[in-house]
Amino acid sequence: MTAVFLKPHKEESLKRFHPWVFSGAICRVVLDAGHKGDAPEEGELVAVYSSANEVLGVGHWQVGSIAVRILAFGAEQLPKDFWRERIRAAYQVRQTLGLADVRRDDVRCTKENNTFRLIHGEGDFLPGLIVDVYAGTAVIQAHSVGMHVCRKEIAEAVLAEVPQVQNIYYKSDDTLPFKAPVEGEKTGWLVESQKTASLKDKSRSDEFWSVENGLQFRIDWLKGQKTGFFIDQRENRALVERYAKDKDVLNMFCYTGGFSLYALRGGAKTVDSVDVSQKAIDLVNVNVARNFPEATNHTAVTADAFEYLSAQKAQGRTYDLIILDPPAFAKHRDAVKNALRGYQRINAKAIEMIRRGGILFTFSCSQAVDKEAFRLAVFSAAAQVGRKVRILHQLHQPQDHPINIYHPEGEYLKGLVLYIE
Repeated sequence: MTAVFLKPHKEESLKRFHPWVFSGAICRVVLDAGHKGDAPEEGELVAVYSSANEVLGVGHWQVGSIAVRILAFGAEQLPKDFWRERIRAAYQVRQTLGLADVRRDDVRCTKENNTFRLIHGEGDFLPGLIVDVYAGTAVIQAHSVGMHVCRKEIAEAVLAEVPQVQNIYYKSDDTLPFKAPVEGEKTGWLVESQKTASLKDKSRSDEFWSVENGLQFRIDWLKGQKTGFFIDQRENRALVERYAKDKDVLNMFCYTGGFSLYALRGGAKTVDSVDVSQKAIDLVNVNVARNFPEATNHTAVTADAFEYLSAQKAQGRTYDLIILDPPAFAKHRDAVKNALRGYQRINAKAIEMIRRGGILFTFSCSQAVDKEAFRLAVFSAAAQVGRKVRILHQLHQPQDHPINIYHPEGEYLKGLVLYIE
């Protein structure tokens, strides 16, 4: 196996079990005998050593500032049955949380929840890998070439260790490094039952529904964002339900309407769902019709968020409860400054439109924006508008998106619930 040797004193973070080796920490690379080329192949397994030849771990090599993502510490090779053991451990966590069903025959809309994240990258000690479960279908996303190379082994392990999974869809066309030399399909079925065979040429399925806290959602894992749904807002959606009774609700950046459905079930007077994507709005309407076929108090609008808020303000429209759950404004550190201006601007517009005694749910899913910076942006928005604001809740990602205690960077979702006077 190719060996990676670190510079003196650069092994300390690995000894604290942080899973990343940065390129600047590397002193030299000794290629495996018979290796083609003059550098490790992206996605190749490499062993990492200190400058004193101490074994530190084994992981996937990649091009970029993060040169190695460690899979197993203190080892020169991956242990036997590595993938099954790691996925088994992750599944046991979800069983402990009460999210995972152990029966193979219960994969339809017959229980309160059959939707959960099975693997959350570094949080489950598998950096570069995401696996979400929707009823009987697991959707795998690789964020590193190494995980792409191992996709079939991962699929086999998921099928073996997660009883309710019958189908596995691979969806990594938007998540793999842009210029990475990737062999094989980046999207497609890795395992499919007879029921899913007909889905190959469809954008989504009319037969497979997922359930979250008793609400049913059609998940477009084929062409939807991420793996098809934003599972990380499950607990925060339930909190919206608690506040929604008799309120006029605005759900901005609604995607497929998760917050909207919870607000409707919570007894909202009206719910407006807004997203710039017509495909998302189409799915909102499908999901509302499925769960609330008689509802007349829901409106779905295709519009840019800033333009919509400006237009509604000009018309004197106000709300009792507004949800702001935008896509990541900053995908990397260089974009943080502009992102914070964006958060301040959108929150200011929302705060202006909330009635006295109203509630704002506001979020940032940008990992590059820390919670203090986000809170300062929201504070600045409130000061700009001149409203009195109290923080009622500080929100974060749910338990099936765990944070590796040795990798605090895994805390990415930040949210505030504000009371507006």
